[in-house]
Amino acid sequence: MLSTFRHRILLLAFFACCIGVPIHAQTAAAPAESRKTSEPYTGDLSVFDSPGRERRLQIDRVMDLLGISAGKTVADIGAGSGWFTVRAARRVTASGAVYAVDINPQAARYIERRAAQEHLSNVKTILSQPDDPQLPVNSIDAVLLLKTYHEVEKPVALLRNLRPALRPGARVGVIDRNGNGENHGVGSKVVIREAAEAGYLLAGRYHFIKDGMDYFLVFTAQQ
Repeated sequence: MLSTFRHRILLLAFFACCIGVPIHAQTAAAPAESRKTSEPYTGDLSVFDSPGRERRLQIDRVMDLLGISAGKTVADIGAGSGWFTVRAARRVTASGAVYAVDINPQAARYIERRAAQEHLSNVKTILSQPDDPQLPVNSIDAVLLLKTYHEVEKPVALLRNLRPALRPGARVGVIDRNGNGENHGVGSKVVIREAAEAGYLLAGRYHFIKDGMDYFLVFTAQQ
């Protein structure tokens, strides 16, 4: 009789523990609050072609650090007006290619017209998802997110979904300005932390860009 009583007590204790586990697990697995982001720009795209921008951003030096050269395939994520797209397209020559990636249909149409006017047949536009650039697998040698990272609502998911498209040794560059996320800028430490969470290593940090409070980060995917 005593043995049966002890057995029942042990069973009750076991079930009490089991009831508590899911509640604890649910609390631990609760998603962290997403950080603030800026509203994606939907205005006049020609504003990105301001005089002197090429010099302020030192875009040739940026492309050198990203390893962009003839025959390479580049992704311009958040391409906007295609300001960087067309410069990268000239750099990689007809033997290379540039994917102009944007979530805005207006931007995709704008870049298509621009590439046609500038006789750049190596530009391909992609109307992407906010958390997925939808690039072909194992196709990309270099990526640049130029003044657009602060608009990405789910940056870790975007960077994770980018990884399958990267070839071995591909470099991913982020040019942005320091800010709080919703003021068209985001801190470089935040970008580095999110990139690490998505499986990237910081390969370089530069401050030569003279366009406000800008920084330039270069990442590679962990193998």
